[in-house]
Amino acid sequence: MSSGKRPPDDDSKLPTYKLVVIGEGGVGKSSLTIQFFQKQFVDYYDPTIEDQYIIHCEVDGNWVIMDVLDTAGQEEFSAMREQYMRTGRGFLLVYSVTDQRSFEETPKLYEQVLRVKDKSEYPVLLVANKIDLVSQRKVTEQQGRELADRLKLPYIETSAKDPPVNVDAAFHELVRIVKSFPSDEDGEKNRNSTTGNGRRSKRSKNKCSCM
Repeated sequence: MSSGKRPPDDDSKLPTYKLVVIGEGGVGKSSLTIQFFQKQFVDYYDPTIEDQYIIHCEVDGNWVIMDVLDTAGQEEFSAMREQYMRTGRGFLLVYSVTDQRSFEETPKLYEQVLRVKDKSEYPVLLVANKIDLVSQRKVTEQQGRELADRLKLPYIETSAKDPPVNVDAAFHELVRIVKSFPSDEDGEKNRNSTTGNGRRSKRSKNKCSCM
């Protein structure tokens, strides 16, 4: 629920959260991101494209800027992972409940985040996506929660298909996780985001709120 207030005109007064959506190819990373930013479901999206989105959001009554990178999940782009992991302050670690392999790869991706960040823990939200595909489900909720417990990560189940399930909640919860995590990187205030390597940048001042 929104407070009805508009975001400040001066962006420099708002904290910025650099968030990265990671996971294997085909797990629905782009569908989640596009549903959150554009409020529409896109069934197919070019898996070789990395897109950057910027939006003003109200989280728990406070306006923030979300700078979100939707990453390419194909194997040939894995060499680029460490580059965007260095800049991210929080990660949506996505797997598809219809894809056992994507589920099995999530611990490796989390370990890579920790290695790049040189931390024993980091702001990551484990996201079980495509829960609308009930008949195709291969990874149960119990298995997902057990993995989250093992990795000591918060867990959420999502669907980007209309009507979406927990899409806004996932992005807003990640902001809360980042805010609560001690940081020596001052990542929230860093606005020196660059685009390149085939990445497309999209900025939006659309109002997005979650109280």
